[in-house]
Amino acid sequence: MLEHIDTSLIDWSRAQFALTAIYHWIFVPLTLGLAVIMGIMETMYYRTGEEFWKRTAKFWMKLFGINFAVGVATGLILEFEFGTNWSNYSWFVGDIFGAPLAIEGILAFFMEATFIAVMFFGWDKVSKRFHLASTWLTGLGATISAWWILVANAWMQNPVGMEFNPAAGRNEMVDFAAVALSPVAVNKFFHTVLSGWVLGAVFVVGISCWFLLKNRDKRFALSSIKIAAWVGLISAVLSAWTGDGSGYQVAQTQPMKLAAMEGYYEGQQGAGLVAIGMLNPEKETYNDGVNPFLFRIEIPKMLSLLAERKSDAFVPGITDLIEGGYQQKDGTIALSAEEKIERGKTAIAAFGAYRAAMEAGNEAEMKVAEQTLKENVAYFGYGYIKDVNDLVPNVPLTFYAFRLMVILGGYFILFFIVVLILSYKKDLSKMRWMHWVALLTIPLGYLAGQAGWVVAECGRQPWTIQDMLPVNAAISKLDVGSVQTTFFIFLILFTIMLIAEIGIMLKAIRKGPENN
Repeated sequence: MLEHIDTSLIDWSRAQFALTAIYHWIFVPLTLGLAVIMGIMETMYYRTGEEFWKRTAKFWMKLFGINFAVGVATGLILEFEFGTNWSNYSWFVGDIFGAPLAIEGILAFFMEATFIAVMFFGWDKVSKRFHLASTWLTGLGATISAWWILVANAWMQNPVGMEFNPAAGRNEMVDFAAVALSPVAVNKFFHTVLSGWVLGAVFVVGISCWFLLKNRDKRFALSSIKIAAWVGLISAVLSAWTGDGSGYQVAQTQPMKLAAMEGYYEGQQGAGLVAIGMLNPEKETYNDGVNPFLFRIEIPKMLSLLAERKSDAFVPGITDLIEGGYQQKDGTIALSAEEKIERGKTAIAAFGAYRAAMEAGNEAEMKVAEQTLKENVAYFGYGYIKDVNDLVPNVPLTFYAFRLMVILGGYFILFFIVVLILSYKKDLSKMRWMHWVALLTIPLGYLAGQAGWVVAECGRQPWTIQDMLPVNAAISKLDVGSVQTTFFIFLILFTIMLIAEIGIMLKAIRKGPENN
């Protein structure tokens, strides 16, 4: 169905999309987090009528606006890349993937755009109640926007609610509710949004501690810290809980990703979870006989408990998933990767036969081809896989990124607990060491978010859509040079935008709340 495409084009197309996504995700979580915190602060102003809370809300609102504007710019480019660099993907599943993105643009984005104008320019033009509602609705719009984007992403991880139409040569949606409300989407949404709230809280605590470090705006800083720390602690705890749910969904829908997250090659019952470990860099393929670890310390049976909610459950490893032969939960025997590839090739051949018969007007051959296609369509994407080793994602990258995310998640819980204790029991304004800790924690918040997306996206490789469409069949056939050129253009552009945003935000921070 698709012509062979140079691997360098695949690599550069992936690099360009990754670049855009990484930059975009710098801005999105802070937007989500600041929306909640500034909403709480304006609520305090509405309830008390105290001008202090109005100044405080307006300060964080200004930083929200700066960040929001740059996030929109990078997000628009990201969506356009689906059409420019991944046109085969867009054609193949555009009917399903495009629906949540369309709703996001029509509903959520316009909702944000409407109420953000009232939020910034309506302080003296609308009632306090309406302005408060506008602030919360701006944050709600950003959250709804995240919902539909994450629904689209979750569908790529777990494609449901669609059927392949051989006449059109593409997948079509048959169950919108299955797409919009899949367990993967629900877990991904809450985990992602809560991680954004954690970053927002870390950011507010850190910036507020800068004011304490400079011996400025003490009441503003301490009040902001208390609100942000409570938001952060609740969000971090809930994020850990939703992370467990996400891990369970990964085990059900993307077992290879789970195996990569754990450096887990040989499946077993009562599988242990690697608490501390170092991978062996000499390990190259699943069957090379090299021990995957230099050392590891496991929590007994924890991986089985995470993956199947049973301490003695069997969890397949990378070798099992490639070679097959193990009994699945439904009682069937798992196919090997080679068998899936052969069935995928059968599906592609049947699709070609169907199209040829349709052009010739031969309905009998169409029915035969269609039946063969239906029997093998679940493995359609495997037909484009050249080597079974390609089905294994980058294990070291996924393994270490996952542990970095988990370690930082635990650190944030401890961080917010300490901040709250010091805020209520001690004089935080005089603890310079804590001010520096809080400031240095800000980049860790960004690092945790990026690590999470590395696990989510790199862990599902080589799939653009899990088990349905690999990256080598999803890209546009473009000149490699044009993709390279746009990559560096975007790199320069996004870097300039990031530097500009940081500069503008630093200027606003230095001015402080009293000058807003």
